[in-house]
Amino acid sequence: MKILLIDDNESITEMLSKYLTAKGHECIVSNDGRNGLTLIMKTKFDVVLLDLAMPEFTGIDVIDHLFADGKLKENKIILFTASSITDKDVDELLKKGAYACIRKPVKLDVLLKTISE
Repeated sequence: MKILLIDDNESITEMLSKYLTAKGHECIVSNDGRNGLTLIMKTKFDVVLLDLAMPEFTGIDVIDHLFADGKLKENKIILFTASSITDKDVDELLKKGAYACIRKPVKLDVLLKTISE
């Protein structure tokens, strides 16, 4: 699969990219929400792993822009977050068209299962 990882934490993107590449996936990394949105608009990914809590341009901003452009449901976006976002807020993002939400710390077996569903 071709996977886009969007997270401002370079340690997380480096670790996940190495892990997913070892599992046979192609990984592209963006450590900036705005750049990640640009990549989504230009390239088709099988899965987008999107951190919600990023400075300046958050994962929620990415979701809102994709939703406004009618492109959210065209992408399999898996939210992952350590933030204190409420279950209600997560439900709203899922209703808009996000695929799933995984809480950090990410359990790698859960991540692989969610990507493959």
